[in-house]
Amino acid sequence: MAAYRKDQGRMARMAVFWSAAILIFYGCTSLHQELKARVPALARPIFPEMPSIAVLAIDLNGAFLISLVIFAGAIVLLRRWVEKPKNADLLIETEQELRKVTWPTLPEVVNSSVVVIICVLFLMAFLAGADWFLAQLTRYVLFG
Repeated sequence: MAAYRKDQGRMARMAVFWSAAILIFYGCTSLHQELKARVPALARPIFPEMPSIAVLAIDLNGAFLISLVIFAGAIVLLRRWVEKPKNADLLIETEQELRKVTWPTLPEVVNSSVVVIICVLFLMAFLAGADWFLAQLTRYVLFG
């Protein structure tokens, strides 16, 4: 399958693909561990004379092969999904809009962060004080 408008939106497509690929990899490694733990037959080596892949230090067993097949299939489906015209157009438009954004300078980021931190601390103190005051008032009304 040829890439749809391959010269446009490359960064957005790449970011989406690799972010999803990392999540798929994490899911497949978790699946591998669960299969090894829950199904003892899948934890045994397929070839007793070669129990593991030496370079990667991975046991060559049924759980690994199942996880590998699911990972490869998911990556192929992900690649097709990213190249689907509807999704590719969305990512192309997203990248074009991000190029129009005026990004803040470092001093603007620092000043904005300081304002947010001060507001959060003020709100935290106010809510803690209101909570303490209402607890005292409730204790006084109920217990005298």
